[in-house]
Amino acid sequence: MSSPRILVLNGPNLNMLGKREPEVYGHETLADLDARCQAKASELGLEADCRQSNHEGDLVTWIQDARENHEGIILNAGAYTHTSVALHDALLAAQVPVIEVHLSNIFAREEYRHHSFISPIAVGVICGLGFQGYDLALEAMAARLA
Repeated sequence: MSSPRILVLNGPNLNMLGKREPEVYGHETLADLDARCQAKASELGLEADCRQSNHEGDLVTWIQDARENHEGIILNAGAYTHTSVALHDALLAAQVPVIEVHLSNIFAREEYRHHSFISPIAVGVICGLGFQGYDLALEAMAARLA
């Protein structure tokens, strides 16, 4: 029997991890995050399919495809969290559990970051814990799928 596949999606500017605002996002890179997610997923009996795009349409397409190819989604939609009805609609159509993750505490930041189009349809939200938030999201997803 194959391991449950989890789509770990990162949105715009997350390819700049380690370079962009390290005081907010840290010094580790997206490659570091992907490796960490894959290792944690393996430890939990999951398979992490890690992807990143700066393009909303790519994220929408991958979310739509998750309906047939993944058992869950862990999503850091970056700035699209606060603006994208398209991601919201795609997540509803995917019909798999979604956990929203943010590296920083979005509620300790600018007012416009306090609203999420993802949160109302997510089974959980983790923010402000940096890379550890992805570990916790994978643990929560593993427990949910068990």
